[in-house]
Amino acid sequence: MNRLFPLLVACLLCTCVRAQMTNAADRGEAYGAGPYSQLILRGVTLINGNLAPPIGPVDIVIEDNRIVSVNTVGFPGMPIEADGRPELRPGGREIDAEGMYALPGFIDMHGHTGGRAQGTTPDYVYKLWLGHGITTIREPGSFNGLDWTLEHKRRSAANEIAAPRIQAYTGFGMGRAEPFTTTEEVRQWVRENQEKGSDGIKFFGARPDLMQAALEENKRLGLRSAMHHAQMNVGRWNVLNSARAGLTTMEHWYGLPEALFEDRRVQDYPVDYNYQNEDHRFTEAGNLWQQAAEPYSDHWNAVMDTLLALDFTINPTFNIYDANRDIMRARNADWHEEYTLPSLMRFYAPSRVSHGSYWHHWGTEQEVNWKTNYTLWMTFVNEYKNRGGRVTAGSDSGYIYQLYGFGYIRELELLREAGFHPLEVIQAATLSGAEALGMEDRIGTIEPGKLADIVLVAENPLADFKVLYGTGATRLTEDNQVTTTEGIRYTIKDGIVYDAIKLRAAVRDMVAEAKAR
Repeated sequence: MNRLFPLLVACLLCTCVRAQMTNAADRGEAYGAGPYSQLILRGVTLINGNLAPPIGPVDIVIEDNRIVSVNTVGFPGMPIEADGRPELRPGGREIDAEGMYALPGFIDMHGHTGGRAQGTTPDYVYKLWLGHGITTIREPGSFNGLDWTLEHKRRSAANEIAAPRIQAYTGFGMGRAEPFTTTEEVRQWVRENQEKGSDGIKFFGARPDLMQAALEENKRLGLRSAMHHAQMNVGRWNVLNSARAGLTTMEHWYGLPEALFEDRRVQDYPVDYNYQNEDHRFTEAGNLWQQAAEPYSDHWNAVMDTLLALDFTINPTFNIYDANRDIMRARNADWHEEYTLPSLMRFYAPSRVSHGSYWHHWGTEQEVNWKTNYTLWMTFVNEYKNRGGRVTAGSDSGYIYQLYGFGYIRELELLREAGFHPLEVIQAATLSGAEALGMEDRIGTIEPGKLADIVLVAENPLADFKVLYGTGATRLTEDNQVTTTEGIRYTIKDGIVYDAIKLRAAVRDMVAEAKAR
């Protein structure tokens, strides 16, 4: 086991509070119903995950947990003709969705379930995710314990709890009392990880021969992988090494600028730098992209071409470092008052021991550097997408003032800022994530044969992603009254129709109760 791993577990992820999940609310009965023998979404405009332009009105027919058909039923602005519309069978349900928009269920490729350090329970996190249209999450590391995560995965699949579908990745080395010393130990652990039912492995880095062995064995077994290229090992093993060895997705951006170095081998650390001091770590990380090769230079292009040829996936998680560009904005976001638990706000606050709370003396200079960092980072990611590379959406919420669900919608806005067309943003949030997970035959688009994971929203998200936030988007009426949009109306997961407004109201109640205590 990598000696850094226990530290990362302790500092980053912690052990989650085990919530009781046996009452009706946890099963979702207070918030949704289904699946139905037949469910028809009537007259909706479809925004799919395959880059097709919106089309509507359509009727979407679902039976149990499968999409059966998508039927055009007229023309925009014209009355819908009843003739030829799918007929509702006895015992079925229909939703009048005229004027609404349907999208595939969102996939959060970096969804930690929270833990004791943040004072969050799974029920709180799951409601925020479902309340923001997230129907599938990849749990990157399962640091509440693999057995715990697999049990939640099972219960979600059986619809015993109101929760997104879960893909469980295991932190590299989890369960070992001693560090890895040989490649055979690594290969044996990877085989045992598969036998336990894990969907993949989350890496932070290790000695190069151990990384090579782990990724090769994991790929041979047909499992997926993710990696945060932590600075403790990135000097000898960057994104190019990982991709060539079989890594399927990279998290954040660490390891990519290092692959783009031309005039150095190591980040320009100050002589008094200490990685365990997160003020040092994140201040200097804001200078990293400026040390990499110039955009569109020969070396920059060569690194990109190599990753493209390997069908490598980038999961940037722009949102999780967004506070570094404007701490006051992040600290005072609209949703904190009603949706963020007081324990979580305390966890976010400046601290020398809480991960991601590195605001020891964060100011204008750090924010300016991080804005430049983002410009270069986004340039690479957008061009990677333009050249056919796969980019997905992930949030890593629960840290750095990013809240579950809300942070994911912020990620969509930041992909748009990076240069993605709104339809490309939706593709990153749906089909691209499904492909990265090897689940594109089941989820990621709304089409016959796929699972019934659908988001229904009353306003056009392509025109304004803010309408997807649980707090809605601010609008001014003709009579000069300030209003807000209602956010996502329904989240359909596994054919179960969840009332997203009720889910979010339940979270507000949790927060109000916590404040009252």
